[in-house]
Amino acid sequence: MPDDFDPEDESEREVAQSAAADEERFLGLLPHYYRGEVSQLTTELRRIDQTSDWAVAVMAAIITLTFSGRNTPAYLLFVGIAATCVFLVFESRRYRTYDAWRSRVRLLEENVFANAFDPSGAEHEDWRTEMGDDLRRPTLKITFREALSRRLKRVYGPLLTVLGVAWLVKITLFAGEESTIEAAALPALPGEYVILGVVLFYATVVAVAYWPTERKAKGEFHDEEVGDWKRKK
Repeated sequence: MPDDFDPEDESEREVAQSAAADEERFLGLLPHYYRGEVSQLTTELRRIDQTSDWAVAVMAAIITLTFSGRNTPAYLLFVGIAATCVFLVFESRRYRTYDAWRSRVRLLEENVFANAFDPSGAEHEDWRTEMGDDLRRPTLKITFREALSRRLKRVYGPLLTVLGVAWLVKITLFAGEESTIEAAALPALPGEYVILGVVLFYATVVAVAYWPTERKAKGEFHDEEVGDWKRKK
């Protein structure tokens, strides 16, 4: 480092500012920045996948244990349901972080790379201002409620459904000499109340997953019609 270098000098501190007005320098910076954002996005996606993998593993272990013997109580499956809900909460939090990184990547793809391939204009007039603001003051883009809904639709709804079906099978086909109500009972709670609680729980799950909300997540393929991508004429 040169002896006369002063990192607090305005010319050194604002070294990147000149790139904003220099088209060649700005476009030279973009690929490096884009690769960094995609790398971070991949890391966040991997963290989400790890949570899902653990949820599947725990669910499989609980179901296997529950059906390993006729005398194993059906309420053991509630442990699996509770564990799955815990994983759902963790994954929803991670999904919000993932979406924040993905939003930046999509903003670049929409306004830079798409315009390079098809120069029909940027999608957002203020995309550079929006990107700069988000880099200075990073924010989450979607609510926890929306993240919860998306993870339920994609992963945890099916997992909870499997556990619910396993519980129904256990208290009906594998109840032995007990009635369904008796097989559903907890040590301190009659079977009728347990069944009612399960019904209310799954009704809540459906409501959270499918209750209409304003979509904030960016870049997902939801409710889109099939296009003519690469279709030969």
